[in-house]
Amino acid sequence: MPSNRLTVSLDEESADALGDLTDRAETSQSEIVRRALTFYAANFDAVDGAADARLDAYHRMLSTGEHVLLDVDFLHCFLDYVEGESGDPDPAFLDAIDRVAAYHAREYGERFTTLGDLLHWLDFCGFLTVRDSDGPTYHVVFPTASIKWFMLRFLTHSVRDLPFDVDVEEGVSKAIVTAVDAED
Repeated sequence: MPSNRLTVSLDEESADALGDLTDRAETSQSEIVRRALTFYAANFDAVDGAADARLDAYHRMLSTGEHVLLDVDFLHCFLDYVEGESGDPDPAFLDAIDRVAAYHAREYGERFTTLGDLLHWLDFCGFLTVRDSDGPTYHVVFPTASIKWFMLRFLTHSVRDLPFDVDVEEGVSKAIVTAVDAED
């Protein structure tokens, strides 16, 4: 039996919650409090930390109806399909990517001021992984070659309203993306 004792004052909402939990778990109030403290300690970051900000951002994205959760395998199937057997995407699909990028360029022009901010947003969305480097250069890792060509096309077409252009040096599964001063 634990020897440490603690006296806690509960407001009405907390007292009701404790009563409900003791009934549902069929255990003592002390056991519920011990479990709650252990759970809170194990999940502290998720309850009070950075995870809250990410969950809030996901909630904002998904609740507007503009974004959806998509299994990465579906995305790969989709991109493989539009590439076709020739390996070259249908020109109509490329035009569609460019139209979406143009729409996002207006949004990004009001939202982002640095390449890092934009790349970290796309990282948050799950399309790529950003590794910061020195200065305005970022190492960007893509999960597959098809996502790489898709996202690099989107990225290079969506920065038109930002105060910089991008220079891309492609590797096999990653790219080095650098912000360069936009030409006036």
